[in-house]
Order: sequence, then C-alpha cells, then structure tokens
Amino acid sequence: MRLPPLPADQWDDRTRDAFRALLPRAMRNPESAGPAMAPLARHPDLTEAFLGFSVHLLFRSTLPPRARELIILRVAHNRRCEYEWVHHLKFAQEAGLTVAEIEAVTRGEGTDDFDRLILSCVDELDAKSELSDETWSALAERLDEKQRMDLVFTIGGYIAMSMALNTFGVKTDH
Repeated sequence: MRLPPLPADQWDDRTRDAFRALLPRAMRNPESAGPAMAPLARHPDLTEAFLGFSVHLLFRSTLPPRARELIILRVAHNRRCEYEWVHHLKFAQEAGLTVAEIEAVTRGEGTDDFDRLILSCVDELDAKSELSDETWSALAERLDEKQRMDLVFTIGGYIAMSMALNTFGVKTDH
C-alpha cells in the first residue's frame, strides 16, 4: 500500500473531526474507518472537504438510488477499482439491482433503455469530459435539472475517488 492508514497514535482531534460528515464519533479511528478512509486521515483538510462532497453524492443526491449505483459500479469497473466495486455491491442490491444486472454493468449493458442511458453516460463523460446534446436531451426526458447535475458530479466524484484509491493502493477488506 502506497499510502497506509495513519497510525492510531497519530490521530488527533483535528483528524477525527475531518470524518464527522461520514462517521459517528466512535468510528473515527483507523480500525473502524476502514481501508479506504484510514489513509485519508493523513490529510484532514482534504478529507473533510472531499467527504462533505461524497456524503452528498451518496446520501443526499437527487438521483434515484438505482441510477446512482449503476454509475458507481460502471465507474469502478471502468477504472478497475476493486475497492469501490466490492464496497458497492451491497448498496446496488439494496437499490434493486439483481446479480445478473450487476454483472451486465461490466459489459455496459442495462436491462432497459434508462439503465443503458445511465451506463452510456458514464462512458461518454469519462471518455470526452462532456455529454453530447443528444445525451443531455435523452437524460432530460427522465431526469430533472438537479438530477442531471447530480449525475455529472457523481460520475466525476467517483472517478476521482477511484483514481485515489487505486493510486494509494487501497484494497478491499473482504
């Protein structure tokens, strides 16, 4: 691991406070924070800012949970981010995705037109750093303006997180 978890004896009040948006007080330590969060303790200011954004994407987004999880799984697959893939399997199933539908994400296949649109948005935005007018219009038929904004930021946010996890050498804890 390139960026190992910050040792417990180096966690101070500022470090623990950086995790307040995501973790209850009792979990603000290297063991409970887990393999993805514990390395972030090395940079509390960045962690606090990024986790605020991440909490919005995961818990406050206007996107339907199924669409959110399709996005996250497709990003994880495209970016070969094992941690995000494994971590979000449970969330995807809770959002209504079946095992077969989750497997289809790896091929960019959805079970209906909307799922296919969501998956293609991930690929298009990742490849071109923008969505075409045609794609934006197709999204507008199913998603309002705030949802489309959340879609773009969810894709970008999870690309950033995948790059960080991969670069830091974070592996799944399962």
